[in-house]
Amino acid sequence: MKKAVFSILIFTSSICFGQEYIDSVLLKRSFSLANQIFIIDTHIDLPDWLYDEWFDVSNESNTGEFDYVRAKNGGLDLAFLSIFTPAKLEGSGKSKLKADSLITLVENLQKHWPEKFQIIKSTSDIEKFRETSKILLAMGMENGSPIEEKLDNLKEFYDRGIRYITLAHGKSNHISDSSYDEDKKWNGLSPFGEQVVKEMNRLGIMIDVSHLSDSAFYDVIRLSKAPVIASHSCCRFFTPGYERNMSDEMIKLLAEKNGVIQISFAGFFLRDDINKKSIEGDKHISEMLKDLNIDPSSDSAYVYSSNYWKEHPLEKANVKDVADHIDHVVKIAGIDFVGLGSDFNGVGNELPIRLRDVSEYPNLIYELLSRGYSEDDLKKICGQNLLRVWAESERISNELNK
Repeated sequence: MKKAVFSILIFTSSICFGQEYIDSVLLKRSFSLANQIFIIDTHIDLPDWLYDEWFDVSNESNTGEFDYVRAKNGGLDLAFLSIFTPAKLEGSGKSKLKADSLITLVENLQKHWPEKFQIIKSTSDIEKFRETSKILLAMGMENGSPIEEKLDNLKEFYDRGIRYITLAHGKSNHISDSSYDEDKKWNGLSPFGEQVVKEMNRLGIMIDVSHLSDSAFYDVIRLSKAPVIASHSCCRFFTPGYERNMSDEMIKLLAEKNGVIQISFAGFFLRDDINKKSIEGDKHISEMLKDLNIDPSSDSAYVYSSNYWKEHPLEKANVKDVADHIDHVVKIAGIDFVGLGSDFNGVGNELPIRLRDVSEYPNLIYELLSRGYSEDDLKKICGQNLLRVWAESERISNELNK
């Protein structure tokens, strides 16, 4: 059983957060449920932070949005840590080196704090460790660039614990087109990408369609024998024309194939007004860097971009916006096909009010309870739906290897 490390003192029937009144009894129930329900977050970008500078995540920290104490306070049980490689490393021979280094950093979390972190590699591992006070860690690879055109690398990554791979990221690569890239090199998956999908099915690595172009998504759905995931995406219904999010048609098809969309908490994914201003800002920054002859990957570019957003901050989304996306998936596809993929540590300051770090999952549970979701519904959204897909991927892998 989970051991709560938080307590709530309720003295009144409601609490005021700004102009919003919170039902304190329902909030207390939300924290209680967060302590009981198995909560999975499929996208936390901690490893890249540790790559830049190692810090103690076993104690409460002001760095980023994830550490052991805050995770326990929020009821988080299983975090998929992102093994992220930037698009600029594609074809350089450095993608795999970077990925290997990040995997080692995740392994070091368990090595340094074995009483607090446990790496798992299968759904059966969950049962071994869920009664402990440890935060379980799995790994998802964000960007297939580290495969470097060698299918044998997939087996190596599988053996080291990679359990999903986002086939592309900000640019098209040797596997797939990216939703962000105007140059659709393959009009979907590359011929090698089709082989990657089949080999991932065979190994039992979940295929992640977040970041992919629409054509690549449909290629994956056509080819994959296992259900697929979108590890950190939102609904295009709320951001018309934004290819990074999933259309209603795509979400329905994902559900028909028994997959799951894990809703991101990024404000520019959640709301159209924030999204448009974010795109406008990025365009301005890109043009200015070009005019000033500043390398977009340089420290100077980072400083310029940071200063720009400090001077032109985006409006904050709210926990209600995340719940709206969950509502929409449930409405068009059903309760069995939606989960949580926050993108903590990956979107800077663009996190919603009352969902600022891993301690605040209970605020989302509160919002869903207030909308009439049952405890069984919450169990599905918070983890069971993702576990179903993972287990099915394992089952199909076993069949393919008979």
